[in-house]
Amino acid sequence: MSKNLLAGKRGIIFGALDEKSIAWKIAERCVEEGATITLTNAPVAMRFGEILKLGEKLNAEIIPCDATSIEDLENLFSKSMDTLGGRFDFVLHAIGMSVNVRKKKPYTDSKHEWMQKTFDVSAISFHKMMQVLYKMDAMNEWGSIVGLSYIAAQRIFPDYGEMAESKALLESFARSFGYHYGLQKNVRVNTISQSPTITTAGSGIKGFDQFFNYADKMSPLGNASAEACADYTVSLFSDYTRMVTMQNLFHDGGFSNMGMNPAVFDM
Repeated sequence: MSKNLLAGKRGIIFGALDEKSIAWKIAERCVEEGATITLTNAPVAMRFGEILKLGEKLNAEIIPCDATSIEDLENLFSKSMDTLGGRFDFVLHAIGMSVNVRKKKPYTDSKHEWMQKTFDVSAISFHKMMQVLYKMDAMNEWGSIVGLSYIAAQRIFPDYGEMAESKALLESFARSFGYHYGLQKNVRVNTISQSPTITTAGSGIKGFDQFFNYADKMSPLGNASAEACADYTVSLFSDYTRMVTMQNLFHDGGFSNMGMNPAVFDM
């Protein structure tokens, strides 16, 4: 049920690929709550994803963008401001990719050129995105920027590979850029550390199904769904969280504070 939490707000959603994507659910909820948005993803996603269907459903313009390219980001923000009629109130960064994980390379035998690509796509793109927004003065005062993270930034999950370091870097960028953006324009920057979620990307990680079930048992509230993450993200885009910034916020049913849950013994 809509409460018009984002009525009159404008934003950009990075990373919606298909109906399993968390970014897809967030885009839907933002529009339900009264926002107008543009959608973006890498050009290759236009061929292999279903973003065109989402754009039609939400009446949202789709602007391809390689988030590792400053030129592409400048083009995206310029065209989005023209389309939406002004600066942005919120931006979602939901981008992650590891060639080493995709090709099942052991962490101790990672190809470092692939690792550098992982960092560039999954984390440095977050800094590039914010830097271009900052230089273009493209965010409204009290705007909100959110990146999606995972608890592997703090704890070891062996099959997550160098995505763990990517998420740690992503969270560090949120703190560092959040300081500067807060001083300049009261823009807040946060990351959400989400439960393991059944998405196209997540399902490709070795042992994902087993870990999904383990996390669901370990968490007193169970795993947070993509739909619940969308609700939480909307709250961070809304005016109700104006004083929340530079935080990594766990949205995981309590998993991050658990040591042991007897329920896992029954698995």
